[in-house]
Amino acid sequence: MRILVFDPFHGAAGDMIVGALIDCGADAEMVRTAMRSVVAEPTISRVSRCGIAAIKVGTHAPTVHRTIHDVMQRLDAAAPHVPAGALAMARRIFLRINAAEEQVHGTHAHFHEVGADDAIADVIGACTALFTLNVEGVWVLPLALGRGTAIGSHGTFPIPAPATVAILKGSGLATTPGDEEGELCTPTGAALLAEFSSTSPAVPGPFTILSVGYGAGTRVPPHIPNVLRAMVVETTTNSLAQDTVDMLETNVDDVSGEVIAHALTQFMEAGARDASAIPVIMKKGRPGFLIRVICEEEASVRMAELMARELGTLGIRCAPTVHRFIAERTIEEVGVEIAGQKRMMPVKCGWMKNEIYTLKAEFGNARDWAAELGIPVRDVLRIIEDAARTGIRKTR
Repeated sequence: MRILVFDPFHGAAGDMIVGALIDCGADAEMVRTAMRSVVAEPTISRVSRCGIAAIKVGTHAPTVHRTIHDVMQRLDAAAPHVPAGALAMARRIFLRINAAEEQVHGTHAHFHEVGADDAIADVIGACTALFTLNVEGVWVLPLALGRGTAIGSHGTFPIPAPATVAILKGSGLATTPGDEEGELCTPTGAALLAEFSSTSPAVPGPFTILSVGYGAGTRVPPHIPNVLRAMVVETTTNSLAQDTVDMLETNVDDVSGEVIAHALTQFMEAGARDASAIPVIMKKGRPGFLIRVICEEEASVRMAELMARELGTLGIRCAPTVHRFIAERTIEEVGVEIAGQKRMMPVKCGWMKNEIYTLKAEFGNARDWAAELGIPVRDVLRIIEDAARTGIRKTR
């Protein structure tokens, strides 16, 4: 299985991601054509950062303030020059950025740096580059964010920027402050890696490195290489991946169903891998629920405290280091037509021994489309999954 691995040890920006993917073997001419649909001829050159040879991508476009509608119009205009799958991914990335901007600045927020033509070109270029590499998943190592303050369109802001934090929240990406003052990860870089990693399989086991690329940032610090590393790797295992988790449990018989439902949502939002409520018969024949939360070992104390607060329970059992098997999973895009409307819809696929053994349409996307069409969501889910069964390659 071919996987793309990002190692953002010195942060990430849109141009660094494009450069790293080109250096890793992406089709430079397809990337250049895609970016040229938004800006003038981009420059792609080889530079050195602390002795590391890297690709530097430049767009040289002016900063323009735009709304999400304006950005989507720019993407629509670029459609003839960008692969359909890459363009759909670019749209999702800007929707991520827009959601983060509205979280920070309120609704109807204008894009500033992230709405400029160079940012749009970087996103289109990065998505096209990923598309041409033909990998089956993306894995992102801990992302360096930086520290201190910087000046932007809204004045002085803390690093990491509020929009960057909003984008990374809930993305599942691991982060670290990094070793340098300044903004190491931009909102565009965060949104690209967050979207790319949503197509991730489980953390790969042993692998062989097929190609390596470095994308250069604009700054040239004297002692730290301002580069992003990308690697295309081939995994050497075909069976289920393995890891360990902690399993937390408590019994409750005096908590309402509404409170339990709210608590389960809180646990998942706090980072639980899974949370469930199982009906049980307790002592003296009283009905109750077994609340079970599965989480990473380092989160178990924090999760136990949250369970105690939300449920009012006085004791929580912990079965530490529970071994589990994990199927590799990817998000595949499938073309679907309903009532004359055509869309690319995401489908989660489970893989075992290089074959898809289960698939499921992403509920949120199906729900939103069903609401637009005015039909039951179960019908939309069925149509998407039927299309996936015939339209997705089932083996590798």
